[in-house]
Amino acid sequence: MPRTRLPHFLSRLPFALLAACAVAPDHVATFANQPLGQLTLDPRYLHYAEATRDGSAVYPVHANATVAYRWVDVLQEAAARDVERYGARPTILARQMAIPMTAMFDAWAAYDERAVGTRLGGTLRRPAAERTPANREQAIAHAVCRTLLYVLPDQADYIRAEMRKFGHDPDDASLDPATPVGIGNLVADALIEYRRHDGANQHGDVPGGNGQPYADYTGYRPKNTPDRLVDPDCWQPKLFTREDGTQFAPGALTPHWGKVKPFAMDRSDQFRPGPQPKVGDPQLKAEVDEVIRYHASLTPMQKAIVEFMRDGPRSTGQSGHWLRFAQDVSRRDEHDLEKDVKMYFAVANICMDTFIACWEAKYAYDSSRPMTLVRHFYEGQQLPGWLGYGKGVGMVAAEDWINYSPAYFTCPPFPAYPSGHSTVSAGASTILRLFTGSDWFGFVAPRVPGAITHEPMDEPVLLELPTFTATAEMAGISRVMGGYHIQSDNIAALELGRRVANLSWPRYQAYFEGTATVRD
Repeated sequence: MPRTRLPHFLSRLPFALLAACAVAPDHVATFANQPLGQLTLDPRYLHYAEATRDGSAVYPVHANATVAYRWVDVLQEAAARDVERYGARPTILARQMAIPMTAMFDAWAAYDERAVGTRLGGTLRRPAAERTPANREQAIAHAVCRTLLYVLPDQADYIRAEMRKFGHDPDDASLDPATPVGIGNLVADALIEYRRHDGANQHGDVPGGNGQPYADYTGYRPKNTPDRLVDPDCWQPKLFTREDGTQFAPGALTPHWGKVKPFAMDRSDQFRPGPQPKVGDPQLKAEVDEVIRYHASLTPMQKAIVEFMRDGPRSTGQSGHWLRFAQDVSRRDEHDLEKDVKMYFAVANICMDTFIACWEAKYAYDSSRPMTLVRHFYEGQQLPGWLGYGKGVGMVAAEDWINYSPAYFTCPPFPAYPSGHSTVSAGASTILRLFTGSDWFGFVAPRVPGAITHEPMDEPVLLELPTFTATAEMAGISRVMGGYHIQSDNIAALELGRRVANLSWPRYQAYFEGTATVRD
């Protein structure tokens, strides 16, 4: 048996880490120059109503929720059920959320004196006498229901039942533009037709695909296999382990997503970042070592951060997460229907566009993840790493080094650079800052560390979200802490997301103000 060597960089680790001893977390940490440890535990500003040992999300009840807020709840639940059926598909989820939220805005715009819809402009505008809360809500219900049924067809029974709970008939197919039902259906149909062949391949009918919904049609093939590394700079599929112990390697998720039509961007590569560091660049080695050091010393607070941003087995992705943060804003600022409709429209579309921009870059660069790079740089050596559920940290062979993640979702099945969490979070946080006129968020999220990695700890922690920017940067660093990304993935992605948002915001405002023209 060959003798293992201890990597040189471990000499910079405290002895306690090498011994895999627990390190007490600091009470104050900093994101985006915002000191934490200063927010009070106020029930009005809780992201979750409670911390759960299984990691399930319990959200606060909003007694004065607008109909828009309530439809977001329906959207989230329908999307979570789809995740249970098909697994995590964050790119697809973002589109599934943006289409109904855009339909909601378009239906509402018909009853506003200035706003124009995204597909039919101001052609459906109703006279002032008809701009009643009941008419707005009925138009919104039919627009959202019809588009939800289109993007989430497997959840039709649930969606139709929720429509009836709102007091509306999901089978009313009227297209009479003089009625709120007709307006809702008309804007939904126009949006569905626009998105039917937008590059997502929802219907599986794009040439080059395999006929399945959302199938790739670009011909992408990874250079590496799960058990053979040909090029350490390129993405390598990873083995996942099912509950019954069998293993499988998921294929690359939606390599074609950079070809999806954006909402506000002119083209998907408009803000593509420059290339990532590659093997042979000292920066790459230093950033991989940073991941290893983080991983060897995760505090309970850091584990909670990793899991909070990973979001669990029913996760509706970063688009769903940021729509939840938007709902926090709605409760905090006591939104009326107009503010809610505009905010959800903007947040959902920035999430869709940032995913498109991110995926275009991911498959342009086809970069590897830390699991591959750790094994490449330290082959045959021992490293400190997470040992698995409830086992803590110890020395492991580089070939056995794993992310802080359940075995059934070892690592995201797509290239690393730039980070999706960071891109989308930067975009959505920028939009919320611009929409509210302030970066202040002020919420806390109680979490049980280890809850969704099957090693729940006894004491919950409070994750503090002082600003939108800080929350986005927490999302970014969480991916480095968890072992999914190096810093270059994170930093480039934060910049990418902000650039998309700054371009998009005035274009959203043009729809609010009635100056926008219908895009091709």
